[in-house]
Amino acid sequence: MSTVSTALRPLGRLSRLPLASAVGAVVLTLWAAVALFWPHLVPYAPDTQRPQDRLRPPGAEHWLGTDQFGRDVFSRTLAGARPVLAVAPAATALAVLAGTVIGLVTGGVGGRLDDVVMRIADAVVVFPAVIAAVLFVAFLGRSTTVLVLVVATALTTLVARSVRAATLVERGKPYVEAARLRGEPLWSLLGREILPNVRSTVYVEATSRLGDAVFAAATLSFLGLGRPPGSPEWGAAVADNRVWLDNAPWTVLAPALAIVSLVVGVALVADISRRAAGGAAA
Repeated sequence: MSTVSTALRPLGRLSRLPLASAVGAVVLTLWAAVALFWPHLVPYAPDTQRPQDRLRPPGAEHWLGTDQFGRDVFSRTLAGARPVLAVAPAATALAVLAGTVIGLVTGGVGGRLDDVVMRIADAVVVFPAVIAAVLFVAFLGRSTTVLVLVVATALTTLVARSVRAATLVERGKPYVEAARLRGEPLWSLLGREILPNVRSTVYVEATSRLGDAVFAAATLSFLGLGRPPGSPEWGAAVADNRVWLDNAPWTVLAPALAIVSLVVGVALVADISRRAAGGAAA
């Protein structure tokens, strides 16, 4: 999952431009608005089939053309924003919450608990997410909840490792030792002393992992592990129409570019967060 962040790292130089940073925020805001209000924005019902309009190229009547069933690609692209944004933010929130708790506890307690939990985390990181998704779907069925759980599980270990590293740094500082000498219990030491000082790490992880979650959700849907076939969800739409890439490329390009725009928008905002956190720490 972290390969998305690595691949988009060169965007860090671009996001130092105020205009690029603003564009990233605008893209996120627009897609969030589309996810909420798409029924009021689409010119056609996204599931309505019109065989007579099959594979029409983009034009005045169908701005982004139609697919093999005559469905309006523009309407389906807008409708596909909601499934993606129903999974990615929820999975990110769950991963950040669980990862923060795990990272704080393991980094704060240390010792054998830290060794055991980190070895489990290492095993989860190297275990292919696709296989985990297949197992989840086999036991729990295909649903948005299952998709959220799969993506959140993959991201939790990444968040936990970052928070643990920050916690280890803070654990060796004088204010933590002073709190220990005062006799503060472990929960107070972690929640009241260390957590406020690793908050910037948590915030950066939240913004960074959101892009990973978007890409992961789209990938799993592309592989047929998300919503049922025929869904306007972007990953499923790319999978359904890839056979028409040569004859009707607009059916694939529209949802694919939607994924790219959202991931790049998140990456630009995440880089702003990293630099802001670095400035605050300095």
